[in-house]
Amino acid sequence: MAWVAAIVLIAEALGIVFLNWFLGLVVDRQDMSLAGLDPRAMSIGAWVAGGLFGLYLVLCALVLVRAAVRDRAPGGFGRILLISAAVVHGLLGAFSIGLVGWLAFVFMMVVLALIVLTLVAYDRHENGAADGPAAPPASSSPEPTTP
Repeated sequence: MAWVAAIVLIAEALGIVFLNWFLGLVVDRQDMSLAGLDPRAMSIGAWVAGGLFGLYLVLCALVLVRAAVRDRAPGGFGRILLISAAVVHGLLGAFSIGLVGWLAFVFMMVVLALIVLTLVAYDRHENGAADGPAAPPASSSPEPTTP
C-alpha cells in the first residue's frame, strides 16, 4: 500500500508543479494583476508555491518509500509529515468540490485514504493485531485440582 501511495504522491507532485508553472506563465504573459500586485511577482509566487508544494509531496512519497522498503511504520517525523499530508488532502478535497468539481474531490479522497491506510496498516502490523488474536499465556506450573 505504501508503494501505491508513494507513486500517487509523486504523480500529484508533478501535476501540482506543472499546474503552478502553467498558471505562472498565464499570469505573466497576460500581464494580469490582482489588487495592484506586480504580475511578475504573482507569477514568481506561483512558481515558488508550486515548487515548495511539489517538494513537500515528494518528501512525503520518500517517507512512504522508506516505510515500504523497511516494511515498518515511519518514525516520529515521517509520521507527523504523513498526518499533515492527510490533513492537507482532506482540506483540499473539501475545497475542491466547489472550485474544481467532484472528480478532483474523489482524487483527493483516494490519496487521503491511501495515506491513512498506510499509517493504520503499519501501526496495526507492529502491534501484532494483524497476525490474529494472541494465544493465552501458558502457565509454567500445573493448576491444582480439587476433589
